[in-house]
Amino acid sequence: MAKSSVQYVCVNCGAKAPQLLGRCPVCGEWGTYEEEVLQRSGPSAKRSFSAGGLSGEAGLPKRLQDVTASEEMRIDMHNGELNRVLGGGLVPGSLVLLGGEPGIGKSTLALQVLLQLKDRRTLYASGEESVRQLKLRAERLAGNPEHLYICAETSLERILDYATELQPDLVVVDSIQTIATEAVESSVGSLSQVRECATRILDYAKSRNIPFIIVGHITKEGSLAGPKVLEHIVDTVLQFEGDQQHMYRVLRAQKNRFGSTSELGIYEMRQDGLREVTNPSELLLSTAREGLSGIAIAAAVEGMRPFMIEVQALVSSAAYGTPQRSSTGFDGRRLNMLLAVLEKRVGFKLLQKDVFLNIAGGLRVNDPAIDLGVMAAVLSSNMDIALDPDTCLTGEVGLAGEIRPVARLEQRIREAEKLGFRRIIIPAGQKVTVPGLKIELLPVRRVADAFRLLIKK
Repeated sequence: MAKSSVQYVCVNCGAKAPQLLGRCPVCGEWGTYEEEVLQRSGPSAKRSFSAGGLSGEAGLPKRLQDVTASEEMRIDMHNGELNRVLGGGLVPGSLVLLGGEPGIGKSTLALQVLLQLKDRRTLYASGEESVRQLKLRAERLAGNPEHLYICAETSLERILDYATELQPDLVVVDSIQTIATEAVESSVGSLSQVRECATRILDYAKSRNIPFIIVGHITKEGSLAGPKVLEHIVDTVLQFEGDQQHMYRVLRAQKNRFGSTSELGIYEMRQDGLREVTNPSELLLSTAREGLSGIAIAAAVEGMRPFMIEVQALVSSAAYGTPQRSSTGFDGRRLNMLLAVLEKRVGFKLLQKDVFLNIAGGLRVNDPAIDLGVMAAVLSSNMDIALDPDTCLTGEVGLAGEIRPVARLEQRIREAEKLGFRRIIIPAGQKVTVPGLKIELLPVRRVADAFRLLIKK
């Protein structure tokens, strides 16, 4: 008979211990150990991979120069935003993990993608919804194709049997925390179940050259639920972000073995599903910003895509002894640094004032080129002076108050000109070779020089 044993695993770093520990001795985190049930019955209990390993090719190791490989033909997902984040499409045999907040639209995105793939046979396996619920959601998304097969199943063995029988071009498993395998005695959603199911799906996907998209839950801290090894196993980790109170959703790649991780896709949540936002600048900029203080327009770039964002700031007298520093969509530590530069290099006293910063539209931007826009919005709110609505800014701010060069400056200038801006403040000394520009370029070297131009205009 099979013998079962118990061990405890840290969900943060994967360290193992024979007994429950309050603090992990490896990573130092508290309360991260969870129980894991192991089943041991000798050599027969070991998981066996398919013949030939993951690639399905048997034989001795080969020299790298003897291996012939051509460029992999990617699967067009008929979704421009998803194709951009994946690096040009879905690679056959790849394993993609899609995570996000509850209700953010992970299942909607996965089902909508399958509905759009009308030229391929697909399988949607759900462990959270019934077949009737999937049918109702598909009708709401305006799709009833013949190529899509659905099943409500929580057994991994049955799901793989269905995939073997149907031979689909793409399989979606929603979600990995609701799927269990008979090889492990632990409860559904435990560390051992998630790890074993993901490993077996990886083996199946690589050996059959069938891509899988698995949906994953996240914890209250915002990280993907389950063992950290789950993110190491998969080829691509996609994070679906956004605020449920806003209509926009952002798809980012935290890991991508077949493309860049700097690209992002923007969607708009509507009654009939997710709509691709091909020109986010026009939707992120409000038309009623004229005459309002505390608003600056910054030219940002995420991946290969330039777009204009609206930076909003509010500076008020501190009601309590300690002033507040709050930011939404922007790094709070970088905001504190920019406020220190304002006080030290420009001479604005903000020690006894609250500063609130918001990136309009619910987006989170990590581009350092919006530093100048952030400082301009804070200055505008502090002085209660509205900035010129036809002027935008781009530039990274250094600790000495200098304006540093930014990447892809020409793309930012073209985007600003396309949206009708008349002037753009850019770092001085950076060459711009864009013929036929109608927008006026205002190069500056220091933060104070940019403020003089803004107030003068």
